[in-house]
Amino acid sequence: MTKQVLLTGGAGYIGSHIYVALIAAGYDVTIYDNFDNASKDVPDRLEQITGQKPDVIEADILDRTSLRACFSSRKFDAVIHLAARKSVAESVARPLDYFETNIAGIIILLQEMERAGLKDIVFSSSATVYGHPEQKSLPETAEVSHTNPYGFTKLTSEQILSQAQAADAGLNVGILRYFNPAGAHPSGLIGDDPNSLPNNLLPYLAEVALGNAPHLNVFGTDYDTPDGTGLRDYIHVDDLARGHVLSRATLLDKQCSHLVNLGTGRAVSVMEMLKAYSAACGRNLRHKNQPRRAGDVTIYCADPSLAKRILGFETTKDVMDMCNSSWNWVQKNKSRNEMKGD
Repeated sequence: MTKQVLLTGGAGYIGSHIYVALIAAGYDVTIYDNFDNASKDVPDRLEQITGQKPDVIEADILDRTSLRACFSSRKFDAVIHLAARKSVAESVARPLDYFETNIAGIIILLQEMERAGLKDIVFSSSATVYGHPEQKSLPETAEVSHTNPYGFTKLTSEQILSQAQAADAGLNVGILRYFNPAGAHPSGLIGDDPNSLPNNLLPYLAEVALGNAPHLNVFGTDYDTPDGTGLRDYIHVDDLARGHVLSRATLLDKQCSHLVNLGTGRAVSVMEMLKAYSAACGRNLRHKNQPRRAGDVTIYCADPSLAKRILGFETTKDVMDMCNSSWNWVQKNKSRNEMKGD
């Protein structure tokens, strides 16, 4: 019998790639999304990629009535939970909105899962739970903390899941701490589609390459790194999506709860990424050196060994794959970017 998965936030950047990976792995998937941070044409694009029309419920994770109706009308085997607000900067300006959506949302979801007798959940967490790390390579046992409301909501959600599991030994939980997702699907039909000028490095480089931003600001060139710029672990979104499929399979086949990093284990500097994106788009992209930003750290990099041991997870794509697929995505979707710039 085909296993059925509820994918909350499944129309977003990461969720849409997870949807494709789940369908390819033979799952039946229902997308549950309010489309607050996703384009309404994503389901049509997913149909083009997968050859089947997605089952979509347009509703908010805080809407208990809709969530209960969803569980009543379909027989799910698991939930993969991504529905959340995700901007660090916005969370600082609007912390209460983040607490409501991200924390109340997972509580309502777990309550409705319990009511429906559903015992498996994969949770989209974040490397932000490591706060200001002092280690060059972060294992899951590293000290956790938070430096912004977004990180607080992810850490709190992890703790809620832990406490729920302590009260119900039958609850199977997979917690996936993302590092820096990047890139796009090779079709160019889905990719990172921010509603405004992005803060993340790769989509910002795309804006520079398109001419929508004059240059990249490089914040800090005096770090203790080979080229003086900060180092981050970037993971291709397709690899990240595959990690969710492996997490779901581990819960299904082994009933093995887990908390793992999803990253490459290789840190890439800002200047390395600038050079790679310049190669992808075929021209040298301009940059300006700026002072360090308060709170930035020298390096943020995963130790991915536990994910390899428990899930059998290894990344397959490198920085050039990320940049080439990103450039392919933005080239094929120029009109979307031009509309946002109006």
